[in-house]
Amino acid sequence: MEHRERHCPETSLNCLLPLPKGYKVPVHWPKSRDMIWYDNVPYPKLVEYKKDQHWVVKSGEYLKFPGGGTQFKDGVDHYIKVHWDADGGKPLYELNRVLRPGGYFAWSATPVYRDDDRDQKVWKAMVAITKAMCWKVVAKADDSSGIGLVIYQKPTSSSCYEKRKENNPPLCENADGKNSSWYFISLIISCPVPYETFPKYARLNNCLTPLPVDGNGKLQSWPKPWPQRLTSKPPSLPSNSKVIEEFNKDSNHWSQLVSEVYADGLSIKWSSVRNVMDMNAGYAGFAAALIDRPIWIMNVVPIDMQDTLSIIMDRGLIGMYHDWCESFSTYPRTYDLLHSSFLFKHLEQRCDLVDVVVEIDRILRPNGYLVIQDSMEMLSKLSPILHSLHWSVTLHQNQFLVGRKSFWRPMSS
Repeated sequence: MEHRERHCPETSLNCLLPLPKGYKVPVHWPKSRDMIWYDNVPYPKLVEYKKDQHWVVKSGEYLKFPGGGTQFKDGVDHYIKVHWDADGGKPLYELNRVLRPGGYFAWSATPVYRDDDRDQKVWKAMVAITKAMCWKVVAKADDSSGIGLVIYQKPTSSSCYEKRKENNPPLCENADGKNSSWYFISLIISCPVPYETFPKYARLNNCLTPLPVDGNGKLQSWPKPWPQRLTSKPPSLPSNSKVIEEFNKDSNHWSQLVSEVYADGLSIKWSSVRNVMDMNAGYAGFAAALIDRPIWIMNVVPIDMQDTLSIIMDRGLIGMYHDWCESFSTYPRTYDLLHSSFLFKHLEQRCDLVDVVVEIDRILRPNGYLVIQDSMEMLSKLSPILHSLHWSVTLHQNQFLVGRKSFWRPMSS
């Protein structure tokens, strides 16, 4: 699986990825749910490998996804094997970290319903670990067809932790552990040593993350039902009048800006847009303002800016941390539109803007849009870089740059 991992060389490659031969503008949504251009993803081995599972078939110029066939002809364990009980249960402790209090983990695997020694050994380990974690089994089922499922629920109070006979696994002492991800965020922000020397990856903990509490020491509440949770106060937002006012002001700002500028004022053909990324999402006001459109948005929280990821998740949206001085972990040409608002001033202090633009070119599809809100000074720096890649560039209201990637690629020497 190493070829699927992200590789970050010490020195940027500073090159543009070629397009697959015959690459076309992707099929528009919702048709793209069922079929895509074969030339855009020319993987004949995938079709051959999956022919018995009826997942994907080649039909003329398209790859089609018929569904309805055998998904796991040799059983799911033949294809997927996550050892949740490994290393003393650390993978489960990580699941516990990312689940909110009262959240559920549905596990369908052979140890749930098979009686052989290997599966029973795993099942006994899962029972012991989940009990020590205070997880509750809310449902368990298996039938003659060989389908087994168990659903666990994370506790909603700390009382079980306090009543355990053994403090194993212990509660994590590091208060910032709840936000550990790819990056040691608190270290990056506060450590005085050079940026290049920072350790980049957080190891799995052998402890349980304490349940989140508000400023008054009370357990955070569950978010309101969708869609109310999108616009109501997120439970993880501090109950501080100034912070709440800032959150509401941000929501109103993006609602107005999207309505007055982004919707019709930037010449974006929204019918061609499905996959969107906000490169510095903040409270995800941009995504919330576009919620009624048939698009999905990846909300990125840069590692050197305010940590708002928990707030984004509380709003019912998706997001992740990222360092824009490194490559983004995604397939080339993933996104139809990339958006940023006053991001680049933070980046040019740490990395070369050319490298950032090259990475943007990698993850944006041809004919895709880049929308940047920034100072004219910054837009003037970015425009010639984009022009050098044969992008079209237009400026609006002295604060918005709209770049559109072309099909141009440099001739190989």
